[in-house]
Amino acid sequence: MGAFLEKPMTAKHNEHGEGNGLRYGVGSMQGWRCEMEDAHYSKTGLGEGLDDWNYFAVFDGHAGHKVADHCAKNLLQSIIRTQEFSNNDITRGIHAGFLKLDETMRDIPELASGADKSGTTAVCAFISGQSVYVANCGDSRAVLCRNSAPIFSTQDHKPILPGEKQRIVNAGGSVMIQRVNGSLAVSRALGDYDFKSAQGIDPCKQLVSPEPEIFCLDRDPTDEFLVLACDGVWDVMSNANLCQFIHSRMQISDNLEDITNQVIDTCLHKGSRDNMSIIIIAFPGAPGVSEDALKKEEKLEAALRTKIEEIITEMGPNVEYGLLLKQLSEQHIPDLPPGGGLDAKCSYVSKVFKELCPKLADTSEVGCY
Repeated sequence: MGAFLEKPMTAKHNEHGEGNGLRYGVGSMQGWRCEMEDAHYSKTGLGEGLDDWNYFAVFDGHAGHKVADHCAKNLLQSIIRTQEFSNNDITRGIHAGFLKLDETMRDIPELASGADKSGTTAVCAFISGQSVYVANCGDSRAVLCRNSAPIFSTQDHKPILPGEKQRIVNAGGSVMIQRVNGSLAVSRALGDYDFKSAQGIDPCKQLVSPEPEIFCLDRDPTDEFLVLACDGVWDVMSNANLCQFIHSRMQISDNLEDITNQVIDTCLHKGSRDNMSIIIIAFPGAPGVSEDALKKEEKLEAALRTKIEEIITEMGPNVEYGLLLKQLSEQHIPDLPPGGGLDAKCSYVSKVFKELCPKLADTSEVGCY
Protein backbone atom coordinates (compact mmCIF):
# COMPACT_ATOMS: atom_id res chain seq x y z
CA MET A 1 0.00 0.00 0.00
CA GLY A 2 2.89 2.35 0.60
CA ALA A 3 4.96 1.79 -2.57
CA PHE A 4 5.57 4.70 -4.93
CA LEU A 5 6.79 5.10 -8.51
CA GLU A 6 9.87 7.08 -9.50
CA LYS A 7 7.61 9.36 -11.56
CA PRO A 8 3.83 9.79 -11.31
CA MET A 9 1.52 8.26 -13.91
CA THR A 10 -0.35 11.37 -15.07
CA ALA A 11 -2.61 9.90 -17.76
CA LYS A 12 -6.25 10.66 -16.92
CA HIS A 13 -9.39 8.57 -17.24
CA ASN A 14 -12.42 10.74 -17.96
CA GLU A 15 -16.16 10.35 -18.34
CA HIS A 16 -19.05 12.77 -18.60
CA GLY A 17 -22.80 12.73 -19.02
CA GLU A 18 -26.05 14.49 -18.30
CA GLY A 19 -29.64 13.74 -17.45
CA ASN A 20 -32.51 14.85 -15.21
CA GLY A 21 -31.16 18.40 -15.25
CA LEU A 22 -27.74 17.35 -13.97
CA ARG A 23 -24.34 17.34 -15.66
CA TYR A 24 -21.38 15.39 -14.37
CA GLY A 25 -17.69 14.92 -15.08
CA VAL A 26 -15.31 12.25 -13.82
CA GLY A 27 -11.54 12.38 -13.58
CA SER A 28 -9.12 9.82 -12.17
CA MET A 29 -5.36 9.34 -12.20
CA GLN A 30 -2.96 6.75 -10.82
CA GLY A 31 -0.40 9.33 -9.69
CA TRP A 32 2.60 8.20 -7.64
CA ARG A 33 1.11 4.86 -6.56
CA CYS A 34 2.38 1.63 -8.12
CA GLU A 35 -1.18 0.51 -8.85
CA MET A 36 -4.51 2.17 -9.57
CA GLU A 37 -6.86 1.02 -6.81
CA ASP A 38 -9.67 3.58 -7.20
CA ALA A 39 -12.96 2.87 -8.93
CA HIS A 40 -16.10 4.87 -9.65
CA TYR A 41 -19.59 4.66 -11.11
CA SER A 42 -22.00 7.26 -12.49
CA LYS A 43 -25.52 6.89 -13.85
CA THR A 44 -28.34 9.35 -14.59
CA GLY A 45 -31.78 7.75 -14.78
CA LEU A 46 -31.81 4.42 -12.97
CA GLY A 47 -34.74 2.88 -14.85
CA GLU A 48 -37.24 0.40 -13.38
CA GLY A 49 -39.44 3.20 -12.06
CA LEU A 50 -36.42 5.25 -10.99
CA ASP A 51 -35.96 7.27 -14.19
CA ASP A 52 -35.76 10.54 -12.24
CA TRP A 53 -33.12 9.19 -9.85
CA ASN A 54 -29.35 9.46 -10.34
CA TYR A 55 -26.41 7.69 -8.70
CA PHE A 56 -22.73 8.56 -8.34
CA ALA A 57 -20.02 6.81 -6.33
CA VAL A 58 -16.27 6.85 -5.69
CA PHE A 59 -14.36 3.91 -4.19
CA ASP A 60 -10.81 4.19 -2.83
CA GLY A 61 -9.30 0.72 -2.67
CA HIS A 62 -6.38 -0.40 -0.54
CA ALA A 63 -4.26 -3.58 -0.50
CA GLY A 64 -5.47 -4.18 -4.07
CA HIS A 65 -8.27 -3.13 -6.39
CA LYS A 66 -10.58 -6.17 -6.39
CA VAL A 67 -13.04 -5.02 -3.71
CA ALA A 68 -13.18 -1.47 -5.10
CA ASP A 69 -13.90 -2.78 -8.61
CA HIS A 70 -16.56 -5.19 -7.33
CA CYS A 71 -18.30 -2.47 -5.32
CA ALA A 72 -18.28 -0.07 -8.28
CA LYS A 73 -20.09 -2.71 -10.34
CA ASN A 74 -22.50 -3.97 -7.68
CA LEU A 75 -23.28 -1.47 -4.90
CA LEU A 76 -26.06 0.31 -6.81
CA GLN A 77 -27.98 -2.90 -7.49
CA SER A 78 -27.36 -4.15 -3.96
CA ILE A 79 -29.11 -1.02 -2.67
CA ILE A 80 -32.04 -0.64 -5.08
CA ARG A 81 -32.93 -4.34 -4.81
CA THR A 82 -33.50 -4.10 -1.06
CA GLN A 83 -37.06 -4.28 0.22
CA GLU A 84 -36.48 -1.05 2.10
CA PHE A 85 -35.53 0.89 -1.03
CA SER A 86 -38.51 -0.60 -2.89
CA ASN A 87 -40.73 0.69 -0.09
CA ASN A 88 -39.26 4.19 -0.64
CA ASP A 89 -37.31 4.07 2.63
CA ILE A 90 -34.17 5.31 0.94
CA THR A 91 -32.00 5.67 4.04
CA ARG A 92 -32.69 2.16 5.29
CA GLY A 93 -32.28 0.81 1.75
CA ILE A 94 -28.82 2.33 1.41
CA HIS A 95 -27.84 0.98 4.83
CA ALA A 96 -29.10 -2.52 4.03
CA GLY A 97 -27.47 -2.50 0.60
CA PHE A 98 -24.03 -1.69 2.01
CA LEU A 99 -24.24 -4.46 4.60
CA LYS A 100 -25.62 -7.00 2.12
CA LEU A 101 -22.83 -6.34 -0.37
CA ASP A 102 -20.18 -6.64 2.33
CA GLU A 103 -21.68 -9.97 3.37
CA THR A 104 -21.95 -11.45 -0.12
CA MET A 105 -18.44 -10.38 -1.13
CA ARG A 106 -17.04 -12.75 1.47
CA ASP A 107 -17.95 -15.61 -0.90
CA ILE A 108 -15.71 -14.36 -3.71
CA PRO A 109 -13.06 -17.13 -3.86
CA GLU A 110 -9.98 -14.91 -3.57
CA LEU A 111 -11.51 -13.06 -0.62
CA ALA A 112 -12.84 -16.20 1.05
CA SER A 113 -9.42 -17.88 0.89
CA GLY A 114 -7.58 -14.81 2.13
CA ALA A 115 -5.47 -14.66 -1.04
CA ASP A 116 -6.87 -11.18 -1.63
CA LYS A 117 -7.06 -8.94 1.45
CA SER A 118 -8.26 -5.77 -0.23
CA GLY A 119 -10.86 -3.34 0.98
CA THR A 120 -12.31 -0.04 -0.10
CA THR A 121 -13.86 3.14 1.19
CA ALA A 122 -17.11 4.21 -0.46
CA VAL A 123 -18.89 7.51 -0.86
CA CYS A 124 -22.05 7.63 -2.96
CA ALA A 125 -24.98 9.92 -3.71
CA PHE A 126 -28.54 9.28 -4.83
CA ILE A 127 -30.09 12.42 -6.30
CA SER A 128 -33.78 12.87 -7.08
CA GLY A 129 -35.64 16.00 -8.10
CA GLN A 130 -36.22 16.92 -4.46
CA SER A 131 -33.46 15.28 -2.40
CA VAL A 132 -29.80 14.35 -2.20
CA TYR A 133 -28.95 11.22 -0.21
CA VAL A 134 -25.26 10.85 0.60
CA ALA A 135 -23.67 7.75 2.14
CA ASN A 136 -20.09 7.54 3.34
CA CYS A 137 -18.04 4.61 4.61
CA GLY A 138 -14.37 5.50 5.19
CA ASP A 139 -12.39 8.61 4.32
CA SER A 140 -13.53 9.42 0.82
CA ARG A 141 -15.69 12.52 1.08
CA ALA A 142 -18.73 14.29 -0.34
CA VAL A 143 -19.08 18.08 -0.27
CA LEU A 144 -22.07 20.13 -1.42
CA CYS A 145 -21.39 23.68 -2.59
CA ARG A 146 -23.63 26.75 -2.62
CA ASN A 147 -22.42 30.27 -3.43
CA SER A 148 -18.85 28.97 -3.90
CA ALA A 149 -18.73 27.63 -0.33
CA PRO A 150 -19.28 24.20 1.27
CA ILE A 151 -22.60 23.93 3.07
CA PHE A 152 -22.39 20.18 3.79
CA SER A 153 -19.60 17.63 4.12
CA THR A 154 -19.38 14.01 5.21
CA GLN A 155 -17.07 13.15 8.09
CA ASP A 156 -14.02 10.98 7.40
CA HIS A 157 -14.10 7.75 9.39
CA LYS A 158 -10.69 7.70 11.06
CA PRO A 159 -9.67 5.38 13.93
CA ILE A 160 -8.82 8.33 16.19
CA LEU A 161 -12.42 9.61 16.29
CA PRO A 162 -13.76 8.87 19.80
CA GLY A 163 -16.74 6.81 18.65
CA GLU A 164 -14.69 4.84 16.13
CA LYS A 165 -11.89 4.22 18.64
CA GLN A 166 -14.35 2.97 21.25
CA ARG A 167 -15.83 0.46 18.81
CA ILE A 168 -12.35 -0.77 17.87
CA VAL A 169 -11.38 -1.23 21.53
CA ASN A 170 -14.68 -2.96 22.31
CA ALA A 171 -13.96 -5.41 19.48
CA GLY A 172 -10.61 -6.29 21.02
CA GLY A 173 -8.43 -4.05 18.89
CA SER A 174 -6.34 -0.96 19.43
CA VAL A 175 -5.48 2.29 17.71
CA MET A 176 -1.76 2.78 17.18
CA ILE A 177 -0.11 5.43 15.00
CA GLN A 178 -3.66 6.54 14.15
CA ARG A 179 -4.40 3.17 12.53
CA VAL A 180 -6.54 0.16 13.39
CA ASN A 181 -4.12 -2.25 15.11
CA GLY A 182 -1.34 -0.05 13.74
CA SER A 183 -2.21 -1.12 10.19
CA LEU A 184 -5.37 0.27 8.55
CA ALA A 185 -5.85 4.05 8.29
CA VAL A 186 -9.67 3.93 8.03
CA SER A 187 -12.12 2.61 10.59
CA ARG A 188 -14.96 1.85 8.18
CA ALA A 189 -14.66 0.08 4.84
CA LEU A 190 -16.10 -2.63 2.63
CA GLY A 191 -13.98 -5.77 2.44
CA ASP A 192 -10.95 -5.89 4.77
CA TYR A 193 -12.19 -9.18 6.19
CA ASP A 194 -9.09 -9.73 8.32
CA PHE A 195 -10.51 -6.93 10.48
CA LYS A 196 -14.02 -8.44 10.61
CA SER A 197 -13.38 -11.86 12.14
CA ALA A 198 -14.39 -11.36 15.80
CA GLN A 199 -16.88 -14.10 16.67
CA GLY A 200 -20.33 -13.26 17.98
CA ILE A 201 -20.04 -9.54 17.16
CA ASP A 202 -22.46 -7.65 14.94
CA PRO A 203 -20.92 -6.67 11.55
CA CYS A 204 -21.25 -2.99 12.45
CA LYS A 205 -19.31 -3.50 15.70
CA GLN A 206 -16.24 -5.19 14.23
CA LEU A 207 -12.77 -3.58 14.23
CA VAL A 208 -13.62 -2.20 10.80
CA SER A 209 -17.29 -1.53 10.12
CA PRO A 210 -19.06 -1.68 6.74
CA GLU A 211 -21.79 0.61 8.06
CA PRO A 212 -22.30 3.81 6.05
CA GLU A 213 -23.15 7.15 7.58
CA ILE A 214 -26.17 8.43 5.65
CA PHE A 215 -27.47 11.97 5.18
CA CYS A 216 -30.58 13.33 3.47
CA LEU A 217 -30.49 16.90 2.14
CA ASP A 218 -33.27 18.88 0.52
CA ARG A 219 -32.30 20.27 -2.86
CA ASP A 220 -32.19 24.05 -3.15
CA PRO A 221 -32.18 26.27 -6.27
CA THR A 222 -28.87 27.73 -5.06
CA ASP A 223 -27.13 24.33 -5.07
CA GLU A 224 -24.13 24.65 -7.40
CA PHE A 225 -22.41 21.28 -7.38
CA LEU A 226 -21.71 18.14 -5.39
CA VAL A 227 -18.19 16.73 -5.25
CA LEU A 228 -17.36 13.10 -4.50
CA ALA A 229 -13.63 12.41 -4.18
CA CYS A 230 -11.13 10.08 -2.57
CA ASP A 231 -8.61 11.20 0.03
CA GLY A 232 -5.91 11.73 -2.61
CA VAL A 233 -7.77 14.98 -3.29
CA TRP A 234 -8.77 15.88 0.28
CA ASP A 235 -5.26 15.26 1.65
CA VAL A 236 -4.12 18.50 -0.01
CA MET A 237 -7.31 20.52 -0.63
CA SER A 238 -9.71 21.76 2.03
CA ASN A 239 -13.45 21.69 1.43
CA ALA A 240 -13.52 25.48 1.13
CA ASN A 241 -10.57 25.68 -1.23
CA LEU A 242 -11.93 22.99 -3.53
CA CYS A 243 -15.34 24.67 -3.70
CA GLN A 244 -13.76 28.03 -4.50
CA PHE A 245 -11.53 26.47 -7.14
CA ILE A 246 -14.28 24.53 -8.93
CA HIS A 247 -16.62 27.54 -8.79
CA SER A 248 -13.93 29.71 -10.42
CA ARG A 249 -13.16 27.10 -13.11
CA MET A 250 -16.85 26.80 -14.00
CA GLN A 251 -16.72 30.47 -14.94
CA ILE A 252 -13.88 29.67 -17.35
CA SER A 253 -15.14 26.41 -18.88
CA ASP A 254 -18.33 24.35 -19.08
CA ASN A 255 -16.28 21.17 -19.66
CA LEU A 256 -16.56 19.27 -16.37
CA GLU A 257 -14.02 16.64 -17.47
CA ASP A 258 -11.48 19.39 -17.99
CA ILE A 259 -12.28 20.84 -14.57
CA THR A 260 -11.79 17.46 -12.85
CA ASN A 261 -8.41 17.18 -14.60
CA GLN A 262 -7.46 20.65 -13.38
CA VAL A 263 -8.35 19.60 -9.83
CA ILE A 264 -6.22 16.45 -10.09
CA ASP A 265 -3.23 18.29 -11.57
CA THR A 266 -3.50 20.96 -8.90
CA CYS A 267 -3.57 18.33 -6.15
CA LEU A 268 -0.59 16.54 -7.67
CA HIS A 269 1.36 19.78 -7.69
CA LYS A 270 0.30 20.44 -4.09
CA GLY A 271 1.95 17.17 -3.10
CA SER A 272 -0.69 14.42 -3.23
CA ARG A 273 1.01 11.02 -3.45
CA ASP A 274 -2.14 8.92 -3.74
CA ASN A 275 -4.45 7.74 -6.49
CA MET A 276 -6.99 10.46 -7.22
CA SER A 277 -10.60 10.19 -8.34
CA ILE A 278 -13.25 12.90 -8.40
CA ILE A 279 -16.81 13.29 -9.67
CA ILE A 280 -18.31 16.76 -10.03
CA ILE A 281 -22.11 16.81 -10.32
CA ALA A 282 -23.36 20.21 -11.51
CA PHE A 283 -26.85 21.34 -10.55
CA PRO A 284 -28.89 23.90 -12.53
CA GLY A 285 -27.62 26.57 -10.11
CA ALA A 286 -23.99 26.04 -11.09
CA PRO A 287 -22.16 29.13 -12.37
CA GLY A 288 -21.82 29.52 -16.12
CA VAL A 289 -18.96 30.77 -18.26
CA SER A 290 -18.37 34.47 -17.69
CA GLU A 291 -16.78 36.90 -20.15
CA ASP A 292 -15.29 38.83 -17.24
CA ALA A 293 -13.76 35.65 -15.83
CA LEU A 294 -12.35 34.69 -19.23
CA LYS A 295 -10.75 38.12 -19.65
CA LYS A 296 -9.28 37.94 -16.15
CA GLU A 297 -7.82 34.49 -16.91
CA GLU A 298 -6.30 35.77 -20.16
CA LYS A 299 -4.77 38.69 -18.29
CA LEU A 300 -3.39 36.31 -15.63
CA GLU A 301 -1.78 34.05 -18.20
CA ALA A 302 -0.25 37.01 -20.02
CA ALA A 303 1.23 38.26 -16.72
CA LEU A 304 2.51 34.76 -15.92
CA ARG A 305 4.19 34.49 -19.32
CA THR A 306 5.90 37.84 -18.80
CA LYS A 307 7.21 36.78 -15.38
CA ILE A 308 8.41 33.42 -16.75
CA GLU A 309 10.27 35.18 -19.58
CA GLU A 310 11.87 37.60 -17.11
CA ILE A 311 13.02 34.84 -14.75
CA ILE A 312 14.44 32.72 -17.57
CA THR A 313 16.33 35.74 -18.93
CA GLU A 314 17.77 36.47 -15.47
CA MET A 315 18.88 32.83 -15.09
CA GLY A 316 21.00 33.05 -18.25
CA PRO A 317 22.57 29.70 -19.14
CA ASN A 318 21.64 28.15 -15.76
CA VAL A 319 17.96 27.70 -16.47
CA GLU A 320 16.22 25.11 -14.27
CA TYR A 321 12.51 24.33 -14.27
CA GLY A 322 12.41 23.62 -10.54
CA LEU A 323 14.11 26.94 -9.79
CA LEU A 324 11.67 28.71 -12.10
CA LEU A 325 8.74 27.32 -10.09
CA LYS A 326 10.41 28.34 -6.83
CA GLN A 327 10.98 31.90 -8.01
CA LEU A 328 7.43 32.15 -9.35
CA SER A 329 6.09 31.05 -5.97
CA GLU A 330 7.92 33.98 -4.37
CA GLN A 331 6.38 36.52 -6.76
CA HIS A 332 3.21 38.49 -6.14
CA ILE A 333 0.87 37.32 -8.88
CA PRO A 334 -2.64 38.80 -8.64
CA ASP A 335 -5.82 36.95 -9.61
CA LEU A 336 -4.48 33.39 -9.28
CA PRO A 337 -7.35 30.86 -9.17
CA PRO A 338 -9.00 31.02 -5.72
CA GLY A 339 -8.44 27.83 -3.77
CA GLY A 340 -5.77 26.68 -6.20
CA GLY A 341 -3.18 29.44 -6.36
CA LEU A 342 -0.06 29.00 -8.46
CA ASP A 343 -0.41 25.21 -8.18
CA ALA A 344 -3.49 25.49 -10.37
CA LYS A 345 -1.48 27.05 -13.19
CA CYS A 346 1.33 24.47 -13.23
CA SER A 347 0.17 23.08 -16.58
CA TYR A 348 0.35 26.55 -18.12
CA VAL A 349 3.79 27.22 -16.60
CA SER A 350 5.01 23.89 -17.99
CA LYS A 351 3.58 24.72 -21.43
CA VAL A 352 5.31 28.13 -21.55
CA PHE A 353 8.62 26.66 -20.33
CA LYS A 354 8.54 24.04 -23.07
CA GLU A 355 7.90 26.74 -25.68
CA LEU A 356 10.71 28.98 -24.45
CA CYS A 357 13.25 26.24 -23.63
CA PRO A 358 12.41 23.26 -25.87
CA LYS A 359 15.85 21.66 -25.55
CA LEU A 360 15.80 21.90 -21.76
CA ALA A 361 12.24 20.60 -21.67
CA ASP A 362 13.44 17.31 -23.15
CA THR A 363 15.94 16.78 -20.32
CA SER A 364 14.27 18.48 -17.34
CA GLU A 365 11.62 17.12 -15.00
CA VAL A 366 8.88 19.33 -16.39
CA GLY A 367 5.36 18.76 -15.18
CA CYS A 368 2.92 19.19 -12.35
CA TYR A 369 5.02 17.58 -9.65
